[in-house]
Amino acid sequence: VQLQASGGGLGQPGGSLKPSCVASGIIFSGNDVGWYRQAPGKQRELVVGVTSGDSKNYADSVKGRFTISRDNAKNTVYLQMNSLKPEDTAVYYCNLKVRRPGYARDYWGKGTLVTVSS
Repeated sequence: VQLQASGGGLGQPGGSLKPSCVASGIIFSGNDVGWYRQAPGKQRELVVGVTSGDSKNYADSVKGRFTISRDNAKNTVYLQMNSLKPEDTAVYYCNLKVRRPGYARDYWGKGTLVTVSS
């Protein structure tokens, strides 16, 4: 199983970026996916998660600015990031959670760096 994130980069305050994450080696649908981020010197934190039933949970810090979406046919999850702030600067990781009776495992991508600066 591999998760490959891309689409980070340099964004300006107030601007937008749209990272994406493609999963291979696993059927995407039926599993929860999400985005986490880790800023320098800080712990990794949840940005947003979406369940297999399309229920979404956003961190308060990104509500109204970020939108997660998933395309099960493409095994891809997207993170539309609008109204960027310098404090959004972090490495963004995609996450896939496999939960079955008696089995639980998390898969992580390598991360994509988002830098918000003028």
